[in-house]
Amino acid sequence: MKKKGDSRPSVAHLSGGFMITSIAGFLISAVYVYPASQRWGFTFAIFFTLMFVAAMISMTYGPDESMKHIGHKK
Repeated sequence: MKKKGDSRPSVAHLSGGFMITSIAGFLISAVYVYPASQRWGFTFAIFFTLMFVAAMISMTYGPDESMKHIGHKK
């Protein structure tokens, strides 16, 4: 829940598997799919790049409660 006076955007926490999937998907798209079909390879590469950007935003602006397991203090 967003606290009163908190100016940070409300962003959902994404798992590490989401980031790994985006990296692996981009590499597979660039190496295997793009040579076979440029249109599909480019489309998949853009899709997985957007997934990676979403994972980075989630890491940067994610809720503090999701970081308690590593000793993050407010």
